[in-house]
Amino acid sequence: MLLPVLLAGAAEKEFVVMLDPGHGGKDAGALGRRTNEKSVNLGVAKKLRALLAKDKDVRVEMTRDADYFVTLKGRSNLANKKKADIFVSIHANAIDRKSPMFSSINGAAVYTLGLKKSDTNLSIAMRENEVMKLEPDYSTTYEGFDPSSTESYIAFEMMQHSNLDQSIQLAEAVQNQLVRTAGRKNNGVRQAPFWVLVGTSMPAILVELDFICNPAMEKFMMSEKGQDKLALAIYRGIEKYRKGKISVSSVSTAEPTSADIREAEERVAENNADKSEAVQQDDPADVNTKDKIVYKIQFLTSPSPLKKGDARFKGLKPVDSYRDGGTIKYTYGSFSSQQEASRELKRVKKLFRDAFIIETRNGKRIK
Repeated sequence: MLLPVLLAGAAEKEFVVMLDPGHGGKDAGALGRRTNEKSVNLGVAKKLRALLAKDKDVRVEMTRDADYFVTLKGRSNLANKKKADIFVSIHANAIDRKSPMFSSINGAAVYTLGLKKSDTNLSIAMRENEVMKLEPDYSTTYEGFDPSSTESYIAFEMMQHSNLDQSIQLAEAVQNQLVRTAGRKNNGVRQAPFWVLVGTSMPAILVELDFICNPAMEKFMMSEKGQDKLALAIYRGIEKYRKGKISVSSVSTAEPTSADIREAEERVAENNADKSEAVQQDDPADVNTKDKIVYKIQFLTSPSPLKKGDARFKGLKPVDSYRDGGTIKYTYGSFSSQQEASRELKRVKKLFRDAFIIETRNGKRIK
């Protein structure tokens, strides 16, 4: 298996993890019956720091290591200043007290930056973003952004996080372990407009551990045993991502829909047909690649299918795609040798700096 290019030198350099225990100080976050979100977040983050610190190749930084307030921009700015390789913001979820599911809802979810057409994702982001109102003159700091106004979130439609592909891979790895290791209900990998993720210059995720408004989930999250399991789950996800051993076959998300998947598969078939026709025109003696390893360059990941010729491909073609867990992953080229793919990778990385080479056989990725 080929390691992602971005991680190939992981053993040669220190890997910096920025842990961000959400809320703190005057901002308690969501409230449970016996504890609050800021305390749960910090407890899990400290246990996670201890696990990560055992690896001599990893350096752990924290946006806060005690009960004090840090601004949203201050958190991402600190991650950039410390040149973190990944940013992991830890939170506990909650819903409106008037909801009939207030005391029964449960499950973990991991978010990356984005704006999907989901009222649930948007409402969660709006609740988390409300913390900026505790800052003096927040409107100036956040350039007129109003966290409680739906119109303000239209700007997120225009945002394309430069590390989205790697962020989704990290999110998938962590979500997988929250289900497997911590026994959380799988609420999937999602996208939402969280301000704490906007300013980061590295792959960044926001983890919602479970719902603190559910007494049973609150009891689990505030217990030593529960926090140990949650910290271990996130740690294992980070390690799998860091070492390029991401396995997401058991993680399914609510999006894309079956109709989206069918559309994506139709696009793949269309692309393959176009390439097949081109090969027949250029080289009638095309070599049969059945059961042979074919190298491709993976350059982009999306939680939902993109149209043929989408601007986000930056003119790269022909483009193929395949479904992996709950995401659609896009590749360029078909190469018979790693050396040939590596030569082309240099050009692709000028457009997509996180592009890397994958191995496929009979149209399926080899992991």
